[in-house]
Amino acid sequence: MIIENKENYSLLRDEKNDIKSFVNYLKNCIPKDFTNKNLVVDILKYGTLELEELLLFLSISNQHRKQKCSFVIVNDTIMIDRVPEELIVVPTLKEAEDVIQMEEIERDLDAF
Repeated sequence: MIIENKENYSLLRDEKNDIKSFVNYLKNCIPKDFTNKNLVVDILKYGTLELEELLLFLSISNQHRKQKCSFVIVNDTIMIDRVPEELIVVPTLKEAEDVIQMEEIERDLDAF
């Protein structure tokens, strides 16, 4: 896995070409290595993904978001209208950054 630490999130990319293995790896490392960090998972390199493959991230996303942290997936080929509301999928890294900023503002407002 390739990790880039940004100002307010960590960007995670797969080094290999196996989405299922990547998801399994994330399930193990996110709870211990990325607690209290916003995450962007860049899966642009996979090109066309089936909805079933994207749904593999659902449990990770739900668990991470319960900790009041953002979990955003970047993929530009999936039909967004087919993605469940629990998953945040955007087509570009810039949009992922925007989502994280908006969610941080929402969390700050909820704290008051």
